[in-house]
Amino acid sequence: MLNVITGIHNIYTPPVVTVDYLVVAGGGAGGYVRGGGGGAGGLRCTVTATGGGGTLESPFVLDLSTNYTVTVGAGGASTGTTIDTLANPGNNSVFNTVTSAGGGAARNYSNNNNSGGNGGSGGGGHGGDTFSGAGGSGTANQGYGGGAGAQGTLSGAGGGGGGANVVGGNGSSGGGNAGDGGNGVATSITGSSVTYGGGGGGGKDSRGSGGSGGAAGTGGGGAGNNGNGFAGTANTGGGGGGGGHNGSIAGEGGNGGSGVVILRYTTARTISIGAGLTGSTATSGGYNITTITAGTGNVSWA
Repeated sequence: MLNVITGIHNIYTPPVVTVDYLVVAGGGAGGYVRGGGGGAGGLRCTVTATGGGGTLESPFVLDLSTNYTVTVGAGGASTGTTIDTLANPGNNSVFNTVTSAGGGAARNYSNNNNSGGNGGSGGGGHGGDTFSGAGGSGTANQGYGGGAGAQGTLSGAGGGGGGANVVGGNGSSGGGNAGDGGNGVATSITGSSVTYGGGGGGGKDSRGSGGSGGAAGTGGGGAGNNGNGFAGTANTGGGGGGGGHNGSIAGEGGNGGSGVVILRYTTARTISIGAGLTGSTATSGGYNITTITAGTGNVSWA
């Protein structure tokens, strides 16, 4: 572009918007009978803290009037009374080029492979009659691994699912408890500190010598139980709790909690949320905060 006053060509800089983000994937489901807790969904964030003890992610500088993809991952569904398998993992969440991995599935009752599944955070291992399973691995800069199960006839205990901030706890057989879910990460991207990405507690067989299910990890994890495990909380990426056995209930694992995508940007810009996405926008501390809770689609700014 020529400046007619000076005769100098000016360089045109297109308008942009700087966007901070929190991208949390869906949590994995808990396992059946002495099952592990589900791993939390992977967590990547540019504000306060990110998952797995990693360094903060970098904000995006995005063009206006351009579509950018958003996907909110669903939580993994319990597989009920299925044996010798993993439960279902969580689903990935996406914003632009950033993908957070779904939480690792916990191990159901198994006479074969007792280990938890890998994911954003790892699922807990199973506590069998004669075998104990290791926890699954987490993903670097997203979450931590799950805890190991503990063997014991009528007293086995599942390991806790990994959290975005802490490794899942190991199960304890005999009169001990199942492993606790790992705690999640607190971030203030919305203007208030909120914790996301808690792992699910492991399930406990209490028929032999007592004990209880593992505690839920802070940030939406579901508690384990000596009956049916509890579900992770929606839009936190929390892992589902493992199921146990109390003599009358052979407990099923809880479902994983769905993920969330939160976007923060200057109030000078407005966002368009495309079809297929469920979201809303609020204002805090001089920023617009858009929270997208479900779906797949595009967003753009003006």
